[in-house]
Amino acid sequence: MAAPQQPFRLLPASAKSTPEPFKVNVLDSKLTELKGLIASAKIAPATYESSQQDRSLGLTRRWLEEARNAWLKFDWRETEATVNDLPNYIINIPHDGDDYKIHFIALFSERHDAVPILMLHGWPGSVLEFFPILHLLKNKYTPQTLPYHIIVPSLPGYGFSSAPPLDKDFRLENCAQIFDDLMVQLGFEDGFLVQGGDVGSKVARVLGGVHDRVKAVHLNFCIMPDPGTSSEADYNDLEKAGLARSKWFEKLGSAYALLHATRPSTVSLALSTSPVAWLAWVGEKMLDWTDEDPAMSTILEDVSLYWLTDTIGTSLWPYRQLFTPGTIGAHENPAWHINKPLGFSWFPKEIAPVPKAWIKTTGDLVWFRQHDKGGHFAALEMPEVLLQDLEDFVGEVWPKVKV
Repeated sequence: MAAPQQPFRLLPASAKSTPEPFKVNVLDSKLTELKGLIASAKIAPATYESSQQDRSLGLTRRWLEEARNAWLKFDWRETEATVNDLPNYIINIPHDGDDYKIHFIALFSERHDAVPILMLHGWPGSVLEFFPILHLLKNKYTPQTLPYHIIVPSLPGYGFSSAPPLDKDFRLENCAQIFDDLMVQLGFEDGFLVQGGDVGSKVARVLGGVHDRVKAVHLNFCIMPDPGTSSEADYNDLEKAGLARSKWFEKLGSAYALLHATRPSTVSLALSTSPVAWLAWVGEKMLDWTDEDPAMSTILEDVSLYWLTDTIGTSLWPYRQLFTPGTIGAHENPAWHINKPLGFSWFPKEIAPVPKAWIKTTGDLVWFRQHDKGGHFAALEMPEVLLQDLEDFVGEVWPKVKV
């Protein structure tokens, strides 16, 4: 007698491929090596700059020392158990002469009218960002009542997905095509929605701007220059504060992106020599880009995933296309204007919370909601809020766009 199907694992009847179930199980030797590297890592002597507790000149030495000590006690196996509690898969997607093993987490519905939704993370995030939302959905619905098929892939070069090839460039357009093909293989050839933040918002924009199967797009990130179509008098107080934060990020917080774009090899080689160096690089961002400092365990889960999957260097590919001086960004690129329903959730401590009037110039903005709390990692920081926004957006637009 066959074992019963686990909840939320029944693929749609229209699926063209059957992905392989996947279980995270990092080798004991890798965990032992990581602990040894953490323990032996040198932390630089205190300086005036590393003693500024407001982090105005970067991460504090005290925080890094405390984080290193916490990492030594951190149990990756607990994270593995959390990941494996959800349905994980690997699927092969051929693209441009190469085969990509794409890892994704999914909650499949058994409803015939369930809405397919592709949810995309960014850097230095991962599929772990969406775990609070996935657990909210698991607790709220059964496989028979879930109104959505939720597909959360690891971007190529991130987590357990294949890295970009060594012999050719890899761009947003490549990633978008791979994910469009992924959704076709899973049975959603007739159409799906996309949600994304950070790099995921840029892949989502390409999908929405170019790929017909994408029927609507919901974003929570839209970094872009002033399009010159409005003035400060048109902005509310939250938007004015958001523009001040955008200017702070451009002046004092974006140097990392320029390094990623112009010297990715050096950055990846340097950061991959020591897990504590990587912890400092990412920890700074997760502290500065959130409304409230995240739990230490949240940061340690994130940096551990990158380290244990050897994806520090392979995750930097988006930056050359997007942040090299003289290039046009994704959201203001007219080639990726979204001529279909666009929704947006606005959070005040995003790294670049631009006004609604700017976002309207990038697509058919039919749904917008502004919040007074939350930052860059909205799915992680405000899961109930972002999920409610997404459900409201889908409920409003899907009846109008579904085939």
